[in-house]
Amino acid sequence: MRRSAGPVTAELYDPDDVTDLPAPVRRYFETVLQTGHPLAREVRLSQEGDFRLGDADGSWRPFTASQVYSVSPPGYVWDARIELFPFASARVLDAYVDGEGLLRANLLGAIPVASAGPDARMNEAELQRYLSETPWFPTALLPAAGVTWKGIDDRTARASVDDGDVTATATFHFDDDGLITRLTADRYRQEDDTVAPWVGRYGAYEERRGTLIPTEAEVGWITDDGEAPYWRGSITDIEYRTGG
Repeated sequence: MRRSAGPVTAELYDPDDVTDLPAPVRRYFETVLQTGHPLAREVRLSQEGDFRLGDADGSWRPFTASQVYSVSPPGYVWDARIELFPFASARVLDAYVDGEGLLRANLLGAIPVASAGPDARMNEAELQRYLSETPWFPTALLPAAGVTWKGIDDRTARASVDDGDVTATATFHFDDDGLITRLTADRYRQEDDTVAPWVGRYGAYEERRGTLIPTEAEVGWITDDGEAPYWRGSITDIEYRTGG
């Protein structure tokens, strides 16, 4: 992923570049970025939190993870360890690299327990995951980073990103302060081979390395019985690489 990563089409944030964007998107950038803020090229972060195993009645288990992203082209590798029992854990790799999305999980670091992708459905789903995590590095949502926006109303806008033959789309929801609070999308669900409503929620905004980002998030599926979260976590550290 790092070998294929290149610079984005601009190096610094200029408010003049977002004047034609939908109103809630423009307010968002005005809120979380300062004029002249460098655009991220690569991002590294650490997470901790809980992952729900199984369906909505499953148990929550603690996890730690590291993740690295590229912005041009979009990509990421999520490397997580989920504690199942004392002295027993699962290693999970979730990735979107070179236009391909995949998931691999091994018990005790050696026994395969889950595998999905790459294929057209997983490629799109994993690029949607990338799009959902860009609030942690907001310059990746700028037009200069390849994202296009379509306004829906004063607090909602739809974002799309293309990567070769793969396109991901999601709807971002903004509050009165100009911050992203929620993301919704129809996303492929490999567990039951369906496309289902998917939601991400963001909170606890803090300034990190010169930009305002959510440090807590929750992700889940929307079912007939309501939301069924399966991931909740916090950002413990984040670093940005900018420039060429």
